Amino acid sequence: MNPLHDSSPTVPAAAGTGTARKTIPIHAEPPEAGRSFYEKRQKIHPRSIAGRFAAWRWALVWLTQLFFYGVPWLQIHGRQALLFDLEQRRFYIFGWLLVPQDFIYLAVLLIISALALFLFTAVAGRLWCGFSCPQTVYTELFMWIERRTEGDRSARLRLDGSGWTAEKIAKRGAKHGLWLLVALWTGVTFVGYFVPIRSLVVDLASFTGPWQMFWTLFYATATYTNAGFLREQVCKYMCPYARFQSAMMDRDTLVVSYDSARGEGEKGRSPRAKGADHRAQGLGDCIDCALCVQVCPAGIDIRDGLQYECIGCGLCIDACNGVMDKMHYTRGLIRLSTQNALAGGWSRAQTWRRIARPRVLLYAVGLVGITVAMVVSLSLRTPLQVDVVRDRGTLSRIVSGGQIENIYRVQIANATERPQRLRLSASGLGGVHVASDSEVWLEGAQDRWVVVRLQAPYGAAEAGSHPVTIHVQAEGDAALQVAAKTTFLVPR
Repeated sequence: MNPLHDSSPTVPAAAGTGTARKTIPIHAEPPEAGRSFYEKRQKIHPRSIAGRFAAWRWALVWLTQLFFYGVPWLQIHGRQALLFDLEQRRFYIFGWLLVPQDFIYLAVLLIISALALFLFTAVAGRLWCGFSCPQTVYTELFMWIERRTEGDRSARLRLDGSGWTAEKIAKRGAKHGLWLLVALWTGVTFVGYFVPIRSLVVDLASFTGPWQMFWTLFYATATYTNAGFLREQVCKYMCPYARFQSAMMDRDTLVVSYDSARGEGEKGRSPRAKGADHRAQGLGDCIDCALCVQVCPAGIDIRDGLQYECIGCGLCIDACNGVMDKMHYTRGLIRLSTQNALAGGWSRAQTWRRIARPRVLLYAVGLVGITVAMVVSLSLRTPLQVDVVRDRGTLSRIVSGGQIENIYRVQIANATERPQRLRLSASGLGGVHVASDSEVWLEGAQDRWVVVRLQAPYGAAEAGSHPVTIHVQAEGDAALQVAAKTTFLVPR
């Protein structure tokens, strides 16, 4: 702006100063008809690609889905191998049977999962998102169905731009029909982890399980919507992991990176003839083919730098390496690297040495330590649970024979899959004994509340509260026993 023709208004000088202050005028912007502050979603049609990272993604799709769809049908000891039976409050995990008292193991499992996520993110960014996340896996599966029914990327783009014909209706109908079948079976399988899947299928076929039907349709709808329509929108806007991942990443984290120093050159990137001396022309190795953008399931351009939308799948690396091979250039224009490695021109050995930094080592030590502790605890766990609750109605009383009696309610859980005959006894106070029935019969995976009356001779102890222990032991198995501490009240 020319200062001689500055038309900005001025404010008179303040008292004691000789300088007038200029102000910037503020004008209301006229409303625009039809203006929207929301960006319209551009539908992404990822191009299929072959390569190392694509092979890893499909390997994990097969591995996770074989486990997910197959495990509920496995049988152990005549029951489902993996079942979280919420109605009966029993968790069958292959050879283990966990009861509500084992809830601590669920908390430890969540801690292990969180530490594993922190470790993988600190080392290599969003590995979970790119290869194992259910949203990624089912999106890949649904896109495979889409390619089989509607064709490759160019064919799908033409189909989207064409009018509704018999061919388009047939292709779209086939695609959505297969999507619905996969989604419904996914819903059945997921609910089958909480309800015995064999009886669940019978109930659904006969329309006799309203709640089972509701949750099956709920998860089927979620799968159909998220994997079929929302796709990358879930990763970009709904998943919180994309937002807080930066707190676990730094400049030494492996991420999908574009080597701009090599790719741009003096005159940037540009198409060129195969075999041309692009260095002499001042061009970088990038031929601006945009294949890295076309294969990206999130629809981003990795050449613009690190972006939170990137899920680290590596498909752009496969696409770029293929182009580099055809052009007879060195691979690695797009590669897994760190920001410090790109800036410093580090070798692969230097990069990997820097990855083993204190943060990563702490995560790894914590993860291994907690996992080992959990496995050891599970292996040493006694499959017999006992909880003692005092009878609040009768704290202590003197009964016939000059005995002092305390009454307790004892919950005994048989966390084995075979019936057990249990014997109850008491210790901790002179002459204390079980005056009620001292034998309890429990079926496998059964729990029961029993009333236990403890008696001690009058004068065996001074008035007040005294610690005692109730012992529960299985007949014929000396190792299967547990002790629960409580108190015995002696009245004044």
